[in-house]
Amino acid sequence: MINYLLDLGITAVEIMPIQHRIDNKMLVENGLNNYWGYNTIGFFAPDIRFSSDEAPGRQVVEFKKMVKKLHENRIEVIMDVVYNHTAEGNQLGPTVSFRGLDNPAYYRLNEENPRYYNDFTGTGNSLDVSHPQVLQLIMDSLRYWVSIMHVDGFRFDLAATLARQFYAVDRLSAFFDVIHQDPVVSEVKLIAEP
Repeated sequence: MINYLLDLGITAVEIMPIQHRIDNKMLVENGLNNYWGYNTIGFFAPDIRFSSDEAPGRQVVEFKKMVKKLHENRIEVIMDVVYNHTAEGNQLGPTVSFRGLDNPAYYRLNEENPRYYNDFTGTGNSLDVSHPQVLQLIMDSLRYWVSIMHVDGFRFDLAATLARQFYAVDRLSAFFDVIHQDPVVSEVKLIAEP
C-alpha cells in the first residue's frame, strides 16, 4: 500500500477518526456499526477494531508501527479528531463516562432546563470546550497523539462548535488561543472543518 501511495506522489494521509468509539443503539438495533468513527468516547486510545490482535494495548503498538512506517517513507499522518461531542448522546443516554463524572462541566446544558443538552452538533450533545477541565482533556489528548503516537497534525471535525461561546462562534475563542500557545500542538498541521 505504501508503494502505491508513493507512486501517486502522496506525501500525507488523513485518517478518519480512529479514537475509541461506541456504536449508538439505533445502529446496533439495525445491524449496523459506526464505521465513520464520529462517536468518540476514549480520546487517548485507538479503537481496538483497527487492530489485527485484540489483546489489550495491541492497537497502540500497531498504530505506532503504522505511523513509523509511513514516516520512514516520508508520508505524514494527519488524524481526523472529534472533540465537539461524545458518544453519550442526549439526556436519554447512554451514560458511559463524562456524563457520569461531571455532566454540567463536560456538556453544554440548556440554561432553563439543565436536564436537556444544547446540541450544536446534531448528535445529541456538545462538549463544553469553554470549561477548563474539558479544554485540558482535549489539549492533553492532542499532545498525547503528537508526542506519544507521533501524528503530524489534526483535522478538527465541526471546528466551529469548538469555538462556540454561548450562542455564537468566536474565532478568537479560548480553544484556539490555547492551541496556538501550546508548545507541542502549535507546531503540527491543523485543519479546521467549518
